[in-house]
Amino acid sequence: MMNDLALLLQLSVQMGTPLLFGTLGGILNEKVGHLNLGIEGMMLLGASFGFSTAYRTGNVLLAIISAGLAGAIGALIYAVLTVTFRSDQTVTGFALTIFGVGVSNFAGKSLSNQLLSNEFISVIGVKQIPYLSKIPFIGTIIFHQSFYVHIALVAAIMLYIYMKKTRPGLNMYMVGEDPAAADASGINVTAYKYAHILIGGALCGLGGAFLSLVYVPRWQDNITAGMGWICVALVIFSTWNPLKAILGAYLFGLLRSLSIKYQNVSFFGLIISPQIIDMLPYLMTILVLIFTTLSQKRENLAPGSLGKPYFREDR
Repeated sequence: MMNDLALLLQLSVQMGTPLLFGTLGGILNEKVGHLNLGIEGMMLLGASFGFSTAYRTGNVLLAIISAGLAGAIGALIYAVLTVTFRSDQTVTGFALTIFGVGVSNFAGKSLSNQLLSNEFISVIGVKQIPYLSKIPFIGTIIFHQSFYVHIALVAAIMLYIYMKKTRPGLNMYMVGEDPAAADASGINVTAYKYAHILIGGALCGLGGAFLSLVYVPRWQDNITAGMGWICVALVIFSTWNPLKAILGAYLFGLLRSLSIKYQNVSFFGLIISPQIIDMLPYLMTILVLIFTTLSQKRENLAPGSLGKPYFREDR
């Protein structure tokens, strides 16, 4: 029984890893005041270009770098439009998602249903960390995973330290809350916005690539299956806190795992359709948005300038 539970949670961590990357990317975007609804598009860009590089070169490092760069390029397009030209952030985010879907489907057309090499899979796939993987229960869940899972955890912890304990992190907070005040105090608002939006895009790209490089690993159109939209909700659920994002991502990973592990479940004699189980993550997304927005605690509120273009001339 405990072993079955550990295996279910192991799968939950795997399913939560792309969500964690995407949520961290969303947090970085929103912390500098930009509501980026293009997370899905950036994840798809990372997934397609990461897979294409992996398939053609067989090099794990190049594939990961390619995925991050693809996500960052998508974010750069968004940043130029919303930071420099001050376009509507919501519309631009939607456009970025449509762009990401189109480009990824086009780039992956010749690679449809192609598998990565066994050598590549053996390097990036699930491995046991000596000694740590022998820890009862926790060892299976956390330390019997691809190193990609551990990169996501380290990124979340480092981002938390950066935001809470460093001067640039505090400057980022100020840019998101009141860019005019940040500008007046000598902070380069435009540079901070560009830097954090691009790094956020790279993290989203890495999240998408986890699916095509580790979890599947083959190319499928729309491989993210709406995960980017769940990440948008998880940013709010985590109250823009990277450590809470770990919990939220793995919780939603558990819900997705249930739809994979359990099909046609019997409940008091009634057969529950697998389509209903598939709906659980999205129903939870709606509930999260409702209950989180009802909270009026200061630490749970969005950055003050979120979604508002900054006009320096108005200072």
